[in-house]
Amino acid sequence: MSKPIVHLYTICWDEADMLGFFFRHYDSWVDRYVIYDDGSTDGSLDILRAHPKVEVRSFARVDPDSFVLSHTIMQDGVWKESRGQADWVIITAIDEHLWIPGQSMESYLSAQQEQGVTLMPALGFDMISQTMPPDEGLLIDQIRQGQPSVPYSKLSIFDPNALKETNFAKGRHAAQPAGKLVLPECDELLLWHFKRLGFERTMAREKFQGARLGRVDIANAWGFQYLWSAEKFASEWEKFRRDSICLNPRSLRSARPKAKKLWWNSYRTAVRVKARWSWLGKILRAVLPTR
Repeated sequence: MSKPIVHLYTICWDEADMLGFFFRHYDSWVDRYVIYDDGSTDGSLDILRAHPKVEVRSFARVDPDSFVLSHTIMQDGVWKESRGQADWVIITAIDEHLWIPGQSMESYLSAQQEQGVTLMPALGFDMISQTMPPDEGLLIDQIRQGQPSVPYSKLSIFDPNALKETNFAKGRHAAQPAGKLVLPECDELLLWHFKRLGFERTMAREKFQGARLGRVDIANAWGFQYLWSAEKFASEWEKFRRDSICLNPRSLRSARPKAKKLWWNSYRTAVRVKARWSWLGKILRAVLPTR
């Protein structure tokens, strides 16, 4: 089973304290990164340019009045350049870490490719930590407090040669992909979202993000949480922290986003790949005597 070729596309704005975690998580199974910088001033560009697999590009606000619309246009189009070059593409954020407990992503992607799978939505989990962890190791090993999240159950990995369009919703919280659509037999891929790392850090970052929203974003309440007052932010943080649980990767079945709310379970043209040996079971049931 050959190693699949994987390209990853994302955007970066002042992520110097997250890039170490990001690259340690993805480097072993991503072959090429294309990272659009949105005006970083914290040293992120130096880190990106020093990485041998990274191509740095400037993020263009094609709609000058909307970061959200410009970002969605980028996400819907940029991956198409990987057709004929990559087996899988990843569309994600620096703070979104994709993984499968107990299995390497390389082996998982190889197995799904062999079975004919073309897109893999991820089950989302929103994570929280009162402090920013030291820049070492993997976040999935260090941060275990969080909640299952339907909004963060996103289309993150797919075959660029099979999909014609992704048709992402704002924030990539849903999609209406077009093309040859084959889902895995079951949902196993996880997306752990690490936005809430450190109370003071997160509050300061979101305040700056609010100032970067465009007129159209504000009018449509896209990114409304970035405009919260300090009091509102603290209240929502405490509520989220109080409602969070310790997520044990070995027993996540009891803490998963509700299947009936996942956008891909109502997308009728998508089909799930059959279990590898399902054909054998049908033959045996037909020929073996019944009691």
